[in-house]
Amino acid sequence: MRHSRGIATGAAIAATALALTALPSLAGAVTSSPTGTSAKTAAGTTLTADALRAAEEMPAGALKAMQRDFGITAEQARERVANEYRAGEIAPALAEDLADSFAGAWTTGDTSTLTVATTDASEASAITAQGARAKVVEHGMDELKAAKAALDRAAEKNATTAAPVWYVDVKTNSVVVRASDTAEARAFAEAAGADTDLVRVVKSDEQPRPLYDLRGGDAYYINGSGRCSVGFPVTKGSQQGFVTAGHCGTRGSSTTGYNRAAQGTFQGSSFPGNDYAWVAANSNWTATPYVKTSSGNVQVAGSTQATVGASICRSGSTTGWHCGTIQQHNTSVTYPEGTITGVTRTTVCAEPGDSGGSYISGSQAQGVTSGGSGNCRTGGTTYYQPVNEILSAYGLTLKR
Repeated sequence: MRHSRGIATGAAIAATALALTALPSLAGAVTSSPTGTSAKTAAGTTLTADALRAAEEMPAGALKAMQRDFGITAEQARERVANEYRAGEIAPALAEDLADSFAGAWTTGDTSTLTVATTDASEASAITAQGARAKVVEHGMDELKAAKAALDRAAEKNATTAAPVWYVDVKTNSVVVRASDTAEARAFAEAAGADTDLVRVVKSDEQPRPLYDLRGGDAYYINGSGRCSVGFPVTKGSQQGFVTAGHCGTRGSSTTGYNRAAQGTFQGSSFPGNDYAWVAANSNWTATPYVKTSSGNVQVAGSTQATVGASICRSGSTTGWHCGTIQQHNTSVTYPEGTITGVTRTTVCAEPGDSGGSYISGSQAQGVTSGGSGNCRTGGTTYYQPVNEILSAYGLTLKR
């Protein structure tokens, strides 16, 4: 059933659009209205003030990395960031408005066009009215999440590394299980009691693992030996510190910084099940709102979750700054040590030592590196633990 709130929110978004003069760098990609009260892309999409600002304030390093990794122009990169910010505003409003018929949202293309799926064809006009494409599908998000939850429960007792990854794939309206042994994966799904009509098994050589050996992205060392990467600086009251991956250290483990100076102690750590932790730093260290890029820093402005299909960049102490796209949220991954749930799957590459490092979309913090497969020479797949869950779990505040 449609609710009025989502459409009202969409109208409010359009009303707060900013004139083109606020973002000269998008000239050619965006045109201003005769009254100077709105800005539109070539496709006719209205952009908000915040969306335009996100594109305007892109650091040079992030802009260059997106051009390199996506094969797009600087103008396309800025338009992409603006459209993805706008998608992050509109998709949640449409999800609430469509209620039970909502079946996911994602962006595609060089400049990130938003698509919203629904099980009710009569809702298509409400979706297109907000500037998104509509896709009518068979299964709603609640149905897909229920099937995935069955797999999650089964993995607690009988996980298998032959089927190490599963997620709700909004683009195909199914729950995908990636497996080296498809027969074992199907048996796993059947034993889990998941609706097999919703489960799609995909042959894959992927074998995720925590990225051991190791500012956001800077190196730190655990108990004088293993190396990981700082996720995001945080505070808890007057205490300063940072979030990182749980597999990097256990509660009580000591850390030294990139300079090998005494740094802090793990205050909490969860792995497997989750893959997050936080470290309290000593008084010699000060939390900053920055993530290291290939040519400087990007300042964190918040932690609004980006949509599936959005561009995202990662900073790590082994391979530095790399970009890709978000493939799926709420993914479950089985490592040799056990299964973790609720991570996000991406096309960004990473290597050992990058674990715990920062994932950021535009200026919005997204998560910390958990694990993956492949490398940054031939490409790979990685997973991050969403930062908002970590902040909530430990009562932390993101430094920004």
